[in-house]
Amino acid sequence: MLYSKLFGKSTKNLPADADSVNAGLLTRAGFIQKQLSGVYNYLPLGLRVLTKIQQIIREEMNAIGGQEIFMPVLSSEDSWIATKRHQMPVLFHLLGQDDIRYVLNPTHEEVVTPLAQKYLFSYRDLPLAVYQIQTKFRNEPRAKSGLLRGREFSMKDLYSFHATESDLDHYYDIVKNAYFKIFQRLGLGDITVLTFATGGEFSRYSHEFQTISDNGEDTIYLCSKCRVAVNKEIIAEQSTCPECGSADLQPVKAIEVGNIFKLRTKFSDAFNLRYLDESGQNQLVEMGCYGIGPSRIMGTLVEVFHDDKGIIWPKSVAPYQVHLIGLDLFDIETKNQADNLYQQLTDQKVEVLYDDRPDSTAGEKFADADLIGIPIRLVVSKRSLEKGGVEIKSRSSTETKIISPDDFRL
Repeated sequence: MLYSKLFGKSTKNLPADADSVNAGLLTRAGFIQKQLSGVYNYLPLGLRVLTKIQQIIREEMNAIGGQEIFMPVLSSEDSWIATKRHQMPVLFHLLGQDDIRYVLNPTHEEVVTPLAQKYLFSYRDLPLAVYQIQTKFRNEPRAKSGLLRGREFSMKDLYSFHATESDLDHYYDIVKNAYFKIFQRLGLGDITVLTFATGGEFSRYSHEFQTISDNGEDTIYLCSKCRVAVNKEIIAEQSTCPECGSADLQPVKAIEVGNIFKLRTKFSDAFNLRYLDESGQNQLVEMGCYGIGPSRIMGTLVEVFHDDKGIIWPKSVAPYQVHLIGLDLFDIETKNQADNLYQQLTDQKVEVLYDDRPDSTAGEKFADADLIGIPIRLVVSKRSLEKGGVEIKSRSSTETKIISPDDFRL
């Protein structure tokens, strides 16, 4: 991609209402643009990152038997009345033609349960796991922290259906392990911990996946022995580690990036979702729900991986693998070398952002490269060519060296 043609350029100005690191850096670097409070446009750089995060999640959900579907954003308010959740304060309500009332879905239990009812009849149809990656809406009283707490956001929600509670428990642990694989691939594995939290209306406990960050809005109490945590909301009733029993729980700040619940029969009961067991008896279906937020993860990555110059993307989700900078482009030989290297890398299926702007200074181009945060920077200049090649530098390092273009390997 030629930077001169890229839609959405960097800016030096910090948005006046940027109340978090991720909001400031992602806006300045040209990844997102605020539409209104809690609602963002994703520009080409930002969409590339978001799509890569979603794809990692998709691959791990497919690996545990999840089947991808896509459910509507809009649902009838009647479904929410059936589950007695129609008065939730986070719901956006809409009035349609003929005074029909709708809801913009913040979650999809009210949609997926009646959907499953059309296809699940016998124990032979179970277990089943379906998921989607979709836009959700929540009427947050105060949208804040950039992508961490918005009114419109990307969410992966997986729903599982089981004949027995023990089968639900078994699959619940499978999903738990899959989530750890996701965070490992995202570069967050070492700082993301399983956290016991309140189960709310569903169960005594649920599980959150919390990424440790000084900028987090949650407080969790982390066990120093087994790296399991307890959310501040339940520390009064659970003052020891739920795994090992240790009382050595230390408070740390963290960002919630995923959560999982055992819904049991709450929604199957509301919609009369039943199956015939092996003896021909009608039984309620056991259900689980597993959420993870790609857009929230994107914001979390920036909160965790940045310095005073800009973003430092993990390789797995960086918008491009290489940031190629052409300097001295007024010189025909230098420009040809830079253009040729861009074409060579492109032909090798390397994702390249090529800063081909002829009028920008070296300082401006280097500053933009640091701000955008692509893992590898290559510089073609008269000076580098005189030294025998191109200058290479990792975004996370201060060391530079000259290599031959033919020697470059990711």
